[in-house]
Amino acid sequence: MKNILGREIPECIQGYGEVKPFKGAFESLGEVRKRAVKFESSFPEKQKVLCSIKDTLEKCGIKDGMTISFHHHLRNGDYVLNMVLEEISKMGVKDIKVAASSIFPIHEPLVEYMKKGIVTGIYANYISGPVAEAISGGQLKNPAIMHTHGGRARAIESGDLTIDIAFIAAPTCDTYGNINAVLGKSACGSLGYAIPDAQYAEKTVAITDNLVSYPACPIEISQEYIDYVVQVESIGDAKGIVSGTTKITKDPVGLKIAKMTSKVIEASGLLKDGFSFQTGAGGTSLAVAAYVKELMQKNKIKGSFAAGGITGYMVEMFEEGLFDAIFDVQCFDLKAVESYRDNKKHQGMSASMYGNPHNKGAVVNNLDVMILGATEIDVDFNVNVTTGSSGMIMGGSGGHSDTAAGAKLAIVVTQLIKGRLPIVVDRVTTVTTPGETIDVLVTERGIAVNPLRKDLMEKLGKTNLPIMSIETLKEIAENMTGVPEKIELVDEVVAVVEYRDGTVIDVVRKIRD
Repeated sequence: MKNILGREIPECIQGYGEVKPFKGAFESLGEVRKRAVKFESSFPEKQKVLCSIKDTLEKCGIKDGMTISFHHHLRNGDYVLNMVLEEISKMGVKDIKVAASSIFPIHEPLVEYMKKGIVTGIYANYISGPVAEAISGGQLKNPAIMHTHGGRARAIESGDLTIDIAFIAAPTCDTYGNINAVLGKSACGSLGYAIPDAQYAEKTVAITDNLVSYPACPIEISQEYIDYVVQVESIGDAKGIVSGTTKITKDPVGLKIAKMTSKVIEASGLLKDGFSFQTGAGGTSLAVAAYVKELMQKNKIKGSFAAGGITGYMVEMFEEGLFDAIFDVQCFDLKAVESYRDNKKHQGMSASMYGNPHNKGAVVNNLDVMILGATEIDVDFNVNVTTGSSGMIMGGSGGHSDTAAGAKLAIVVTQLIKGRLPIVVDRVTTVTTPGETIDVLVTERGIAVNPLRKDLMEKLGKTNLPIMSIETLKEIAENMTGVPEKIELVDEVVAVVEYRDGTVIDVVRKIRD
């Protein structure tokens, strides 16, 4: 069958089940229910601290077919996922589903567990490195399920994703299970992505390398959700949390794109007192923030909040008084960790508060401007950040779809050509974010406005910015590179791309050997 975007998707996918097709970005909003959580209450004499990961697995009743979860706040410095799966492997347990909020190159041992049938399913918002390559090549028994950050929280809270055991990498934890991530040698800041896991898993285990006496202070995830605590030598390397470049680009092309983007924001009329803003950690995105900073200082604008994954540069804007507060779901560098620890107005938020479309109000709904990237964007403004042009998985939505749906102005910034390939295409390889939620594309060669935004077209038409159709940008790119060859994929579905509401927006098919 075809969904509303014209993507060919099976009605039923082996290892996934019946497909609910994507019908539009806002079609599923309305009355929803959260699932009831079953748990064991604690007797006064219960001791939560256990001696080893193996002990916790036995206490939690690990068995074939269970779903276990992990957060990714230590990003490419995380040790916990590998440690837990090593113990599961030694115990002879098989058919495990891994629900990790994101998977990085450090998690390469997963590949061998996939081949042996120890791990047969993966849920994640973002997958990169050897695990992504193995999934793309069909080495996972069941299709990987790719969520958005808000969509994962929705799935957990609704019961679409049921977690048997959640393992929380805890930079600091006390003997009764109170957790924070601002103290200890592995401090990583906000634990926003771990909160739904802790609250809704059947069993929740804190794994820490900084066990402190009761009570820990401050508390981000409280004792009421934690069944067991285990101390290990190290949960990870906090230096691995650094995402993207975390430095403003010096590339003239990137700076040109950023400058034009700041002018689009200014012309939109949104840059005024109360302005709210989110950007990524890449060099061009941070350059946009730098130009926006100049405009805010020049015009004496006081913003309300910055949000999302937070970098040191956004902290600097906050400390200089350009924003009244920060909403932080994860820290992208150590300066952000320090600010989160020390400043009360640098607030944490759960993944659900950040972007769940089925709660009573997500932070993304209050965003004025969101700066986004793209691997590909098509003439209908659909964006791909899940696969490369070869069809290989190399990322995932993360908060891309959530913020695009919520923000008043969602801007994709990208060079028109990358790796000698045009970024603007007739049809993206994989749809991550639907075009109806993308407002503007800014490239070094010109700016395209989504025809749905006639109001924005009118405002930008009064500027001297190089406004043109997205079809014109595609033609410019193809004149420089030639028309890209169509890739050949096999019919086998290796990953299911769920939109934030749980409907299937696209699938990823196996790449040819």
